[in-house]
Amino acid sequence: MVLEIVFAAAVLISGIVLLVFSSDKAVEHSVHVASALGVSSLMVGLVLVSIGTDLPEMANSIVACSSGHGDIDVGDSFGSILTQITLVLGLIAFLGRSFKVSRREVIVMGIFQVLALTLALLVALIGFTRERAFLLIASWPIFILIMRKLTAKEVRAKAKDIFHRHSKTETRRHFIFHLLLAALGFAGVAIGAIAVVQSVILLSTELQIPEFFISFFALALGTSLPELVVDLTAIRKKQYEMAIGDIIGSCIVDATISISIGQFFFPTPVFVESAGKSISLASYSILASVVVLLALALRQKVDRKAGALFVCVYAVSYILLYVI
Repeated sequence: MVLEIVFAAAVLISGIVLLVFSSDKAVEHSVHVASALGVSSLMVGLVLVSIGTDLPEMANSIVACSSGHGDIDVGDSFGSILTQITLVLGLIAFLGRSFKVSRREVIVMGIFQVLALTLALLVALIGFTRERAFLLIASWPIFILIMRKLTAKEVRAKAKDIFHRHSKTETRRHFIFHLLLAALGFAGVAIGAIAVVQSVILLSTELQIPEFFISFFALALGTSLPELVVDLTAIRKKQYEMAIGDIIGSCIVDATISISIGQFFFPTPVFVESAGKSISLASYSILASVVVLLALALRQKVDRKAGALFVCVYAVSYILLYVI
């Protein structure tokens, strides 16, 4: 039993390392592709980078649901949302630097994040079907189009600046080069996801811990590492809007595409074990998001005070595990 646990843990760590490395490379080269097309930093973060850094969750969703482990899918998605909006954003404030955020952009994106989370929880409670999963997935582009329209003036101005800075440097040859490397990164993500999911299943069996809990806490930490790495790099390069767009955008992707893509292909029951605690933890992800988004909108900046608050909000989830 000890050897099996050690082996599963080793596979889990290796899979997460591959996920992080592959996601980072995929996103890095995807951003070059987007920059060549003249897309604003906010929209790059909200759409492209968020999709790229959520590739681990998407891959895990497909692998988990295909093997009949729906709680891994749901646990990882809701756990990643909580981890990204609290712990990742909090750590960025300490490891990076303070930066300002637009109240209007935070409010617009925040409304759709909470809406997406609420819809995802409702669907999970009544049970996933292929039709419901498709509706969640289809809601993502609708949300993005509405958000883009509501922030159109700011986005348009920033898009022009990026286009002027990159249009002369990104040649067609460079475009294809970055596109190919991004594709290789995506392939690495898929391989890493298979290793991660299988190790989680083995650890859950050997340690007799519900799959939702391992996924909500341990797996979510691993699959949220791409956000931490990419957004910390963005902050250090003073790409603040890309970072905040990625964090909120990733939460929206998790609540729409990531949680549903596996269920669309392989509808699987969720909240199978310890349903009461699992539902409470998923609900706490929504409450934590509201707290963080309100703090961002009111203070209009991310600094160490805000970072300390966000990390504390994340820590409360561990307390809930024992008091519920």
